[in-house]
Amino acid sequence: MKYALVLLKTLALGLVLIAGAASVLLYSDLGSRRQRNADEAGGTKPLRVALVQHASIGPLDEGRKGVLAALEARGYADGGRVSIRAYNPEADMSTANAIAKEVTSGDYDLIISISTVSLQTVANANRFSTPPRRHVFGVTSDPYGAGVGVSRDNHLEHPPYMTGLGSMPPVAEAFRLARELRPELKRVGLVWNSAESNSVAATNLAKAICAELGITLVDANAENSTSVAEAAASVLSRGVDALWVSPDVTVAVAVDAVLAAAKRARVPVFTSLPGNAVKGALFDLGADYFGIGTAQGQLAADVLDGKDPSTIPVENLDRKS
Repeated sequence: MKYALVLLKTLALGLVLIAGAASVLLYSDLGSRRQRNADEAGGTKPLRVALVQHASIGPLDEGRKGVLAALEARGYADGGRVSIRAYNPEADMSTANAIAKEVTSGDYDLIISISTVSLQTVANANRFSTPPRRHVFGVTSDPYGAGVGVSRDNHLEHPPYMTGLGSMPPVAEAFRLARELRPELKRVGLVWNSAESNSVAATNLAKAICAELGITLVDANAENSTSVAEAAASVLSRGVDALWVSPDVTVAVAVDAVLAAAKRARVPVFTSLPGNAVKGALFDLGADYFGIGTAQGQLAADVLDGKDPSTIPVENLDRKS
């Protein structure tokens, strides 16, 4: 009996010691566990960002560089606080729509789109996402006319999960400069894709300034980049004094074909897309796409910091290059 009591006391003492040791270990680990929980709650795991760019052309490339530079300056360098995955359909619409569905249904903390087409594809897909992903757009000539719910009259009126910047290029200034350089300018040719809302907006501005200056705008439509050269030849055959290249992605992808056709016809080219003067254009007068991308990156960093996109108005940024 005594042996049994001693054994029970020994077991009880052992259990008390084990419980005490466990309590000490748990208490000593409390700080690290609290820190891990705080880290998880505070989102110290890299935030996931999708960067969608419609095509590899100079203005969009410059915009992307500006976005990434601004994010890095704000502490959101890729591989650090954020993990950035880049998407580029190279102007293929079926691929662009597939990418939009992927990023809006994926586990992304933010989608950044570069170009009007990328704005439209992402915004349209995002309408069916539950919940919709936060979205910051830029390098977009006319977001108010893009059909994505952004009001031209009230810049705070837009989908609550989305915001961004407009950046209409200085079209009127380009035509005035062309007239100054060539006072005899009467007929200007244009190749454009009427399915691009950004191109429609720029073309409407061109028509207005041409009416003011007494210039006839001679245009031809190109539904895709492979038809740009044929459309350029059509315009040139109608006796134009110059060609204007607008901020049209379809044409920008095939701008070399436009410049080559104009060179053969000995017709000067002026553009609203910086980077073509070195290829033979008379001059470029367009938007500062790196600067616009930088401003877009600042907006994106604000949203990553926790700012509500619904409180950010969609303003037009007037920066010339």
